[in-house]
Amino acid sequence: MKRNVFIMVMIFIIFSVISFLTNIINPLIPEVKRSFELSNTMAGFLPFAFFIAYGFMSIPSGMMVEKFREKRMMLMPFALASGAAIMFVLMPNFPVYLISLFLIGLGMAMLQVTINPLLRVAGGEEHFAFNSVIAQLFFGGASYLGPLLYSYLVLNLKDYQGGGNLIVHTLAQIVPSHLPWVSLYWIFAVVTLIMVGVIAIMKFPKVELKADEKAGGWETHKLLFKNKMVWLYFFAIFCYVGSEQGIGNWISEFLYRIHGYDPQTVGANAVAWFWGLLTIGCLLGLLVIKLFDSRKVIIGSASAAILCLTVALLGSGSVAKVAFPLVGFFYSVMWSIIFSLALNSVKEHHGSFSGILCTGIIGGAIVPLIIGALADAIGLRFGMFFLYVTIAYILSIGFWAKPLITNKTIRLKKEKSVSA
Repeated sequence: MKRNVFIMVMIFIIFSVISFLTNIINPLIPEVKRSFELSNTMAGFLPFAFFIAYGFMSIPSGMMVEKFREKRMMLMPFALASGAAIMFVLMPNFPVYLISLFLIGLGMAMLQVTINPLLRVAGGEEHFAFNSVIAQLFFGGASYLGPLLYSYLVLNLKDYQGGGNLIVHTLAQIVPSHLPWVSLYWIFAVVTLIMVGVIAIMKFPKVELKADEKAGGWETHKLLFKNKMVWLYFFAIFCYVGSEQGIGNWISEFLYRIHGYDPQTVGANAVAWFWGLLTIGCLLGLLVIKLFDSRKVIIGSASAAILCLTVALLGSGSVAKVAFPLVGFFYSVMWSIIFSLALNSVKEHHGSFSGILCTGIIGGAIVPLIIGALADAIGLRFGMFFLYVTIAYILSIGFWAKPLITNKTIRLKKEKSVSA
């Protein structure tokens, strides 16, 4: 099929929007805690409300996309996200925020399942791996910019006396003065409404899933659930996303509580660089996995992440500001390696298996909540020690993974031919 550049660009934009809506929770934790007077445990329910939606929607979405097709399955999530954002900005309180996050999470789960097969068709199967990396760069770039947008809006809306640009001035009129961070959800409401309008007038190519890519029925999923490797990789995704969000969501609060840094500036910047270095690491990771067996790469990257996390948790404030983002750098290659090892470890039903793996994203709901509960019981520093459990599991993958197909590497030295 001829490549559809316009559709590809739209998919990349959608990845950016997903990232904005997903990871903006990271820098907001300290702000929301103060605004609604929450404990660490209650603050942990913010990512929980969002990511638990993946547990509800990842597998059903794969079945829904075959019935409703791609266009409807992109319109529904953005309409849902827009409605949820508007609901919250009109009633900015904690219970409504949790409901809003859950509804947005449902929409993002539906989009994640829908747009990857569409990217394969629009960009050409032979370019899918490359285009997937580009999509991840858009995702990571938006995660980097999100905290900076938060910082800009909060600092400009705080004690606003007039004189700002049109956007800031308008937001100042409709956002409660004591909740300037709510302005982000006005932005999200407008952006998602625009996405609904654009998608509504677009024409999408027909996505023909291969037999092995189709989601399959419940019988197929029951069959997969009997496979030990399916469960091992489900928990691998669980631990990866749990660690990623466990760090991202608590960086700013850690720097504030332990070292006294301003979450609106220093904390937001640290979160931005966590995602920024994770994005940069994706590019370098492309080279690394061409040189080394992916199992060795994940052992090395997980070990380096554990080292940086230790330095961040036990070091001084100036050291922690650098060490936390470095954890993101070493995390950068883990998602793609875990996912590829998983799919290369089963012979069939890869579409259904992908849905099960995406369900493992609920780790982003559970781990930050555990850290919050531990923080209330024994302190945030020791609460974040729980991350050693999840990262250690990721490290273990390099020892027990037995893929049917290993990643192809480049030989740096040609083998000498042996004459007969």
